[in-house]
Amino acid sequence: MSDTTIDLSSPKGVFEHLDDVQLVDCREPYEWEAGRVDGAIHIQLNAIMAGAGSDLDHGKPIAVICRSGNRSELATMMLQARGFDAHNVEGGMEAWAREGLPFSAPDGSEGRVA
Repeated sequence: MSDTTIDLSSPKGVFEHLDDVQLVDCREPYEWEAGRVDGAIHIQLNAIMAGAGSDLDHGKPIAVICRSGNRSELATMMLQARGFDAHNVEGGMEAWAREGLPFSAPDGSEGRVA
């Protein structure tokens, strides 16, 4: 995998390479429960700010997502400062849903962006 060929700032780029990246969802628990991308890792922004995420794989790129891309931008900067190859998913879950990419609620029903 070559990082120069993957756009980890776009929802479609992340979706097409989900097996090659760690997708970190930094939203609040109620947002996570409303709908999430299969395989995403839930680490709230406040936890990332407090140092959580140190167990993520340094050898695999990280795509960080929230609802609209604002919180994930901050989480991305924090992870980059800790030496991770982290990227903000522009537009967040709102853009993911707009592009028709799959996500669901924990019970398997259709997810929604909260």
